[in-house]
Amino acid sequence: MKKFIGVLMITTAFAVSGFSQELNSKGEPIAKNEQNSPVDLKPGEKITRGAALDKTARKVDFEKVLKEPSKFADKTVAVSGVIVRSCKKEGCWMEMAAKEGGKSVRVTFGDHAFFIPLNAAGMKVKAQGVFKTKTLSKEHVDHLINDDGAKFDNRNADGTVTEVSFDAAGVELTKQ
Repeated sequence: MKKFIGVLMITTAFAVSGFSQELNSKGEPIAKNEQNSPVDLKPGEKITRGAALDKTARKVDFEKVLKEPSKFADKTVAVSGVIVRSCKKEGCWMEMAAKEGGKSVRVTFGDHAFFIPLNAAGMKVKAQGVFKTKTLSKEHVDHLINDDGAKFDNRNADGTVTEVSFDAAGVELTKQ
C-alpha cells in the first residue's frame, strides 16, 4: 500500500508540473531554444536572426515612417534603431525606436518564425520587413502588457489597440 501511495504521489507531481507549463500567446508551450537564450556579446559584436538582410533593400528613416505609416504599408524596407524592450518569455517580439527615448513600434517575427535573445533590450538593431497598421484584440493587448511587459500609448475605449507595427523577416543585433 505504501508503494502504491508513493507511486501515486510521484505520478501526480509529474502530472501537475506538466499542466503548469507556461504558454505563449498562441496557447502553445513557451519556446526555450538557442535563439532566445541570453547572449553575452562584446561591444560591436553582431548576431542575426531570421532571413539574411538584403543590402539592396530600401532604407527608410524610422521616424519619417511613423509620421506617415500608410505611405510605407506592405512595402519591404530596412530600418535601424535600438531595442527598447522585448518579450520576456520567448523573445518573440521587440519594441524598436530610432534612438533611446524615441517613439517605438512593436516588431514581430512572422508567426514566431524566429526569436531574439531574452536580454536583447538596449542592443542596436537593423531590421528588414514590412510596416503594418492593425487592431489588436483586448485579450491580446492584456496578454502583451501583463505577461510580456509591452507598453501601449493609446488604448481604444473597448480595450483594443490600433498600432503601427513592423513584421521583420530578419534582424541583425549589435551590442552597443
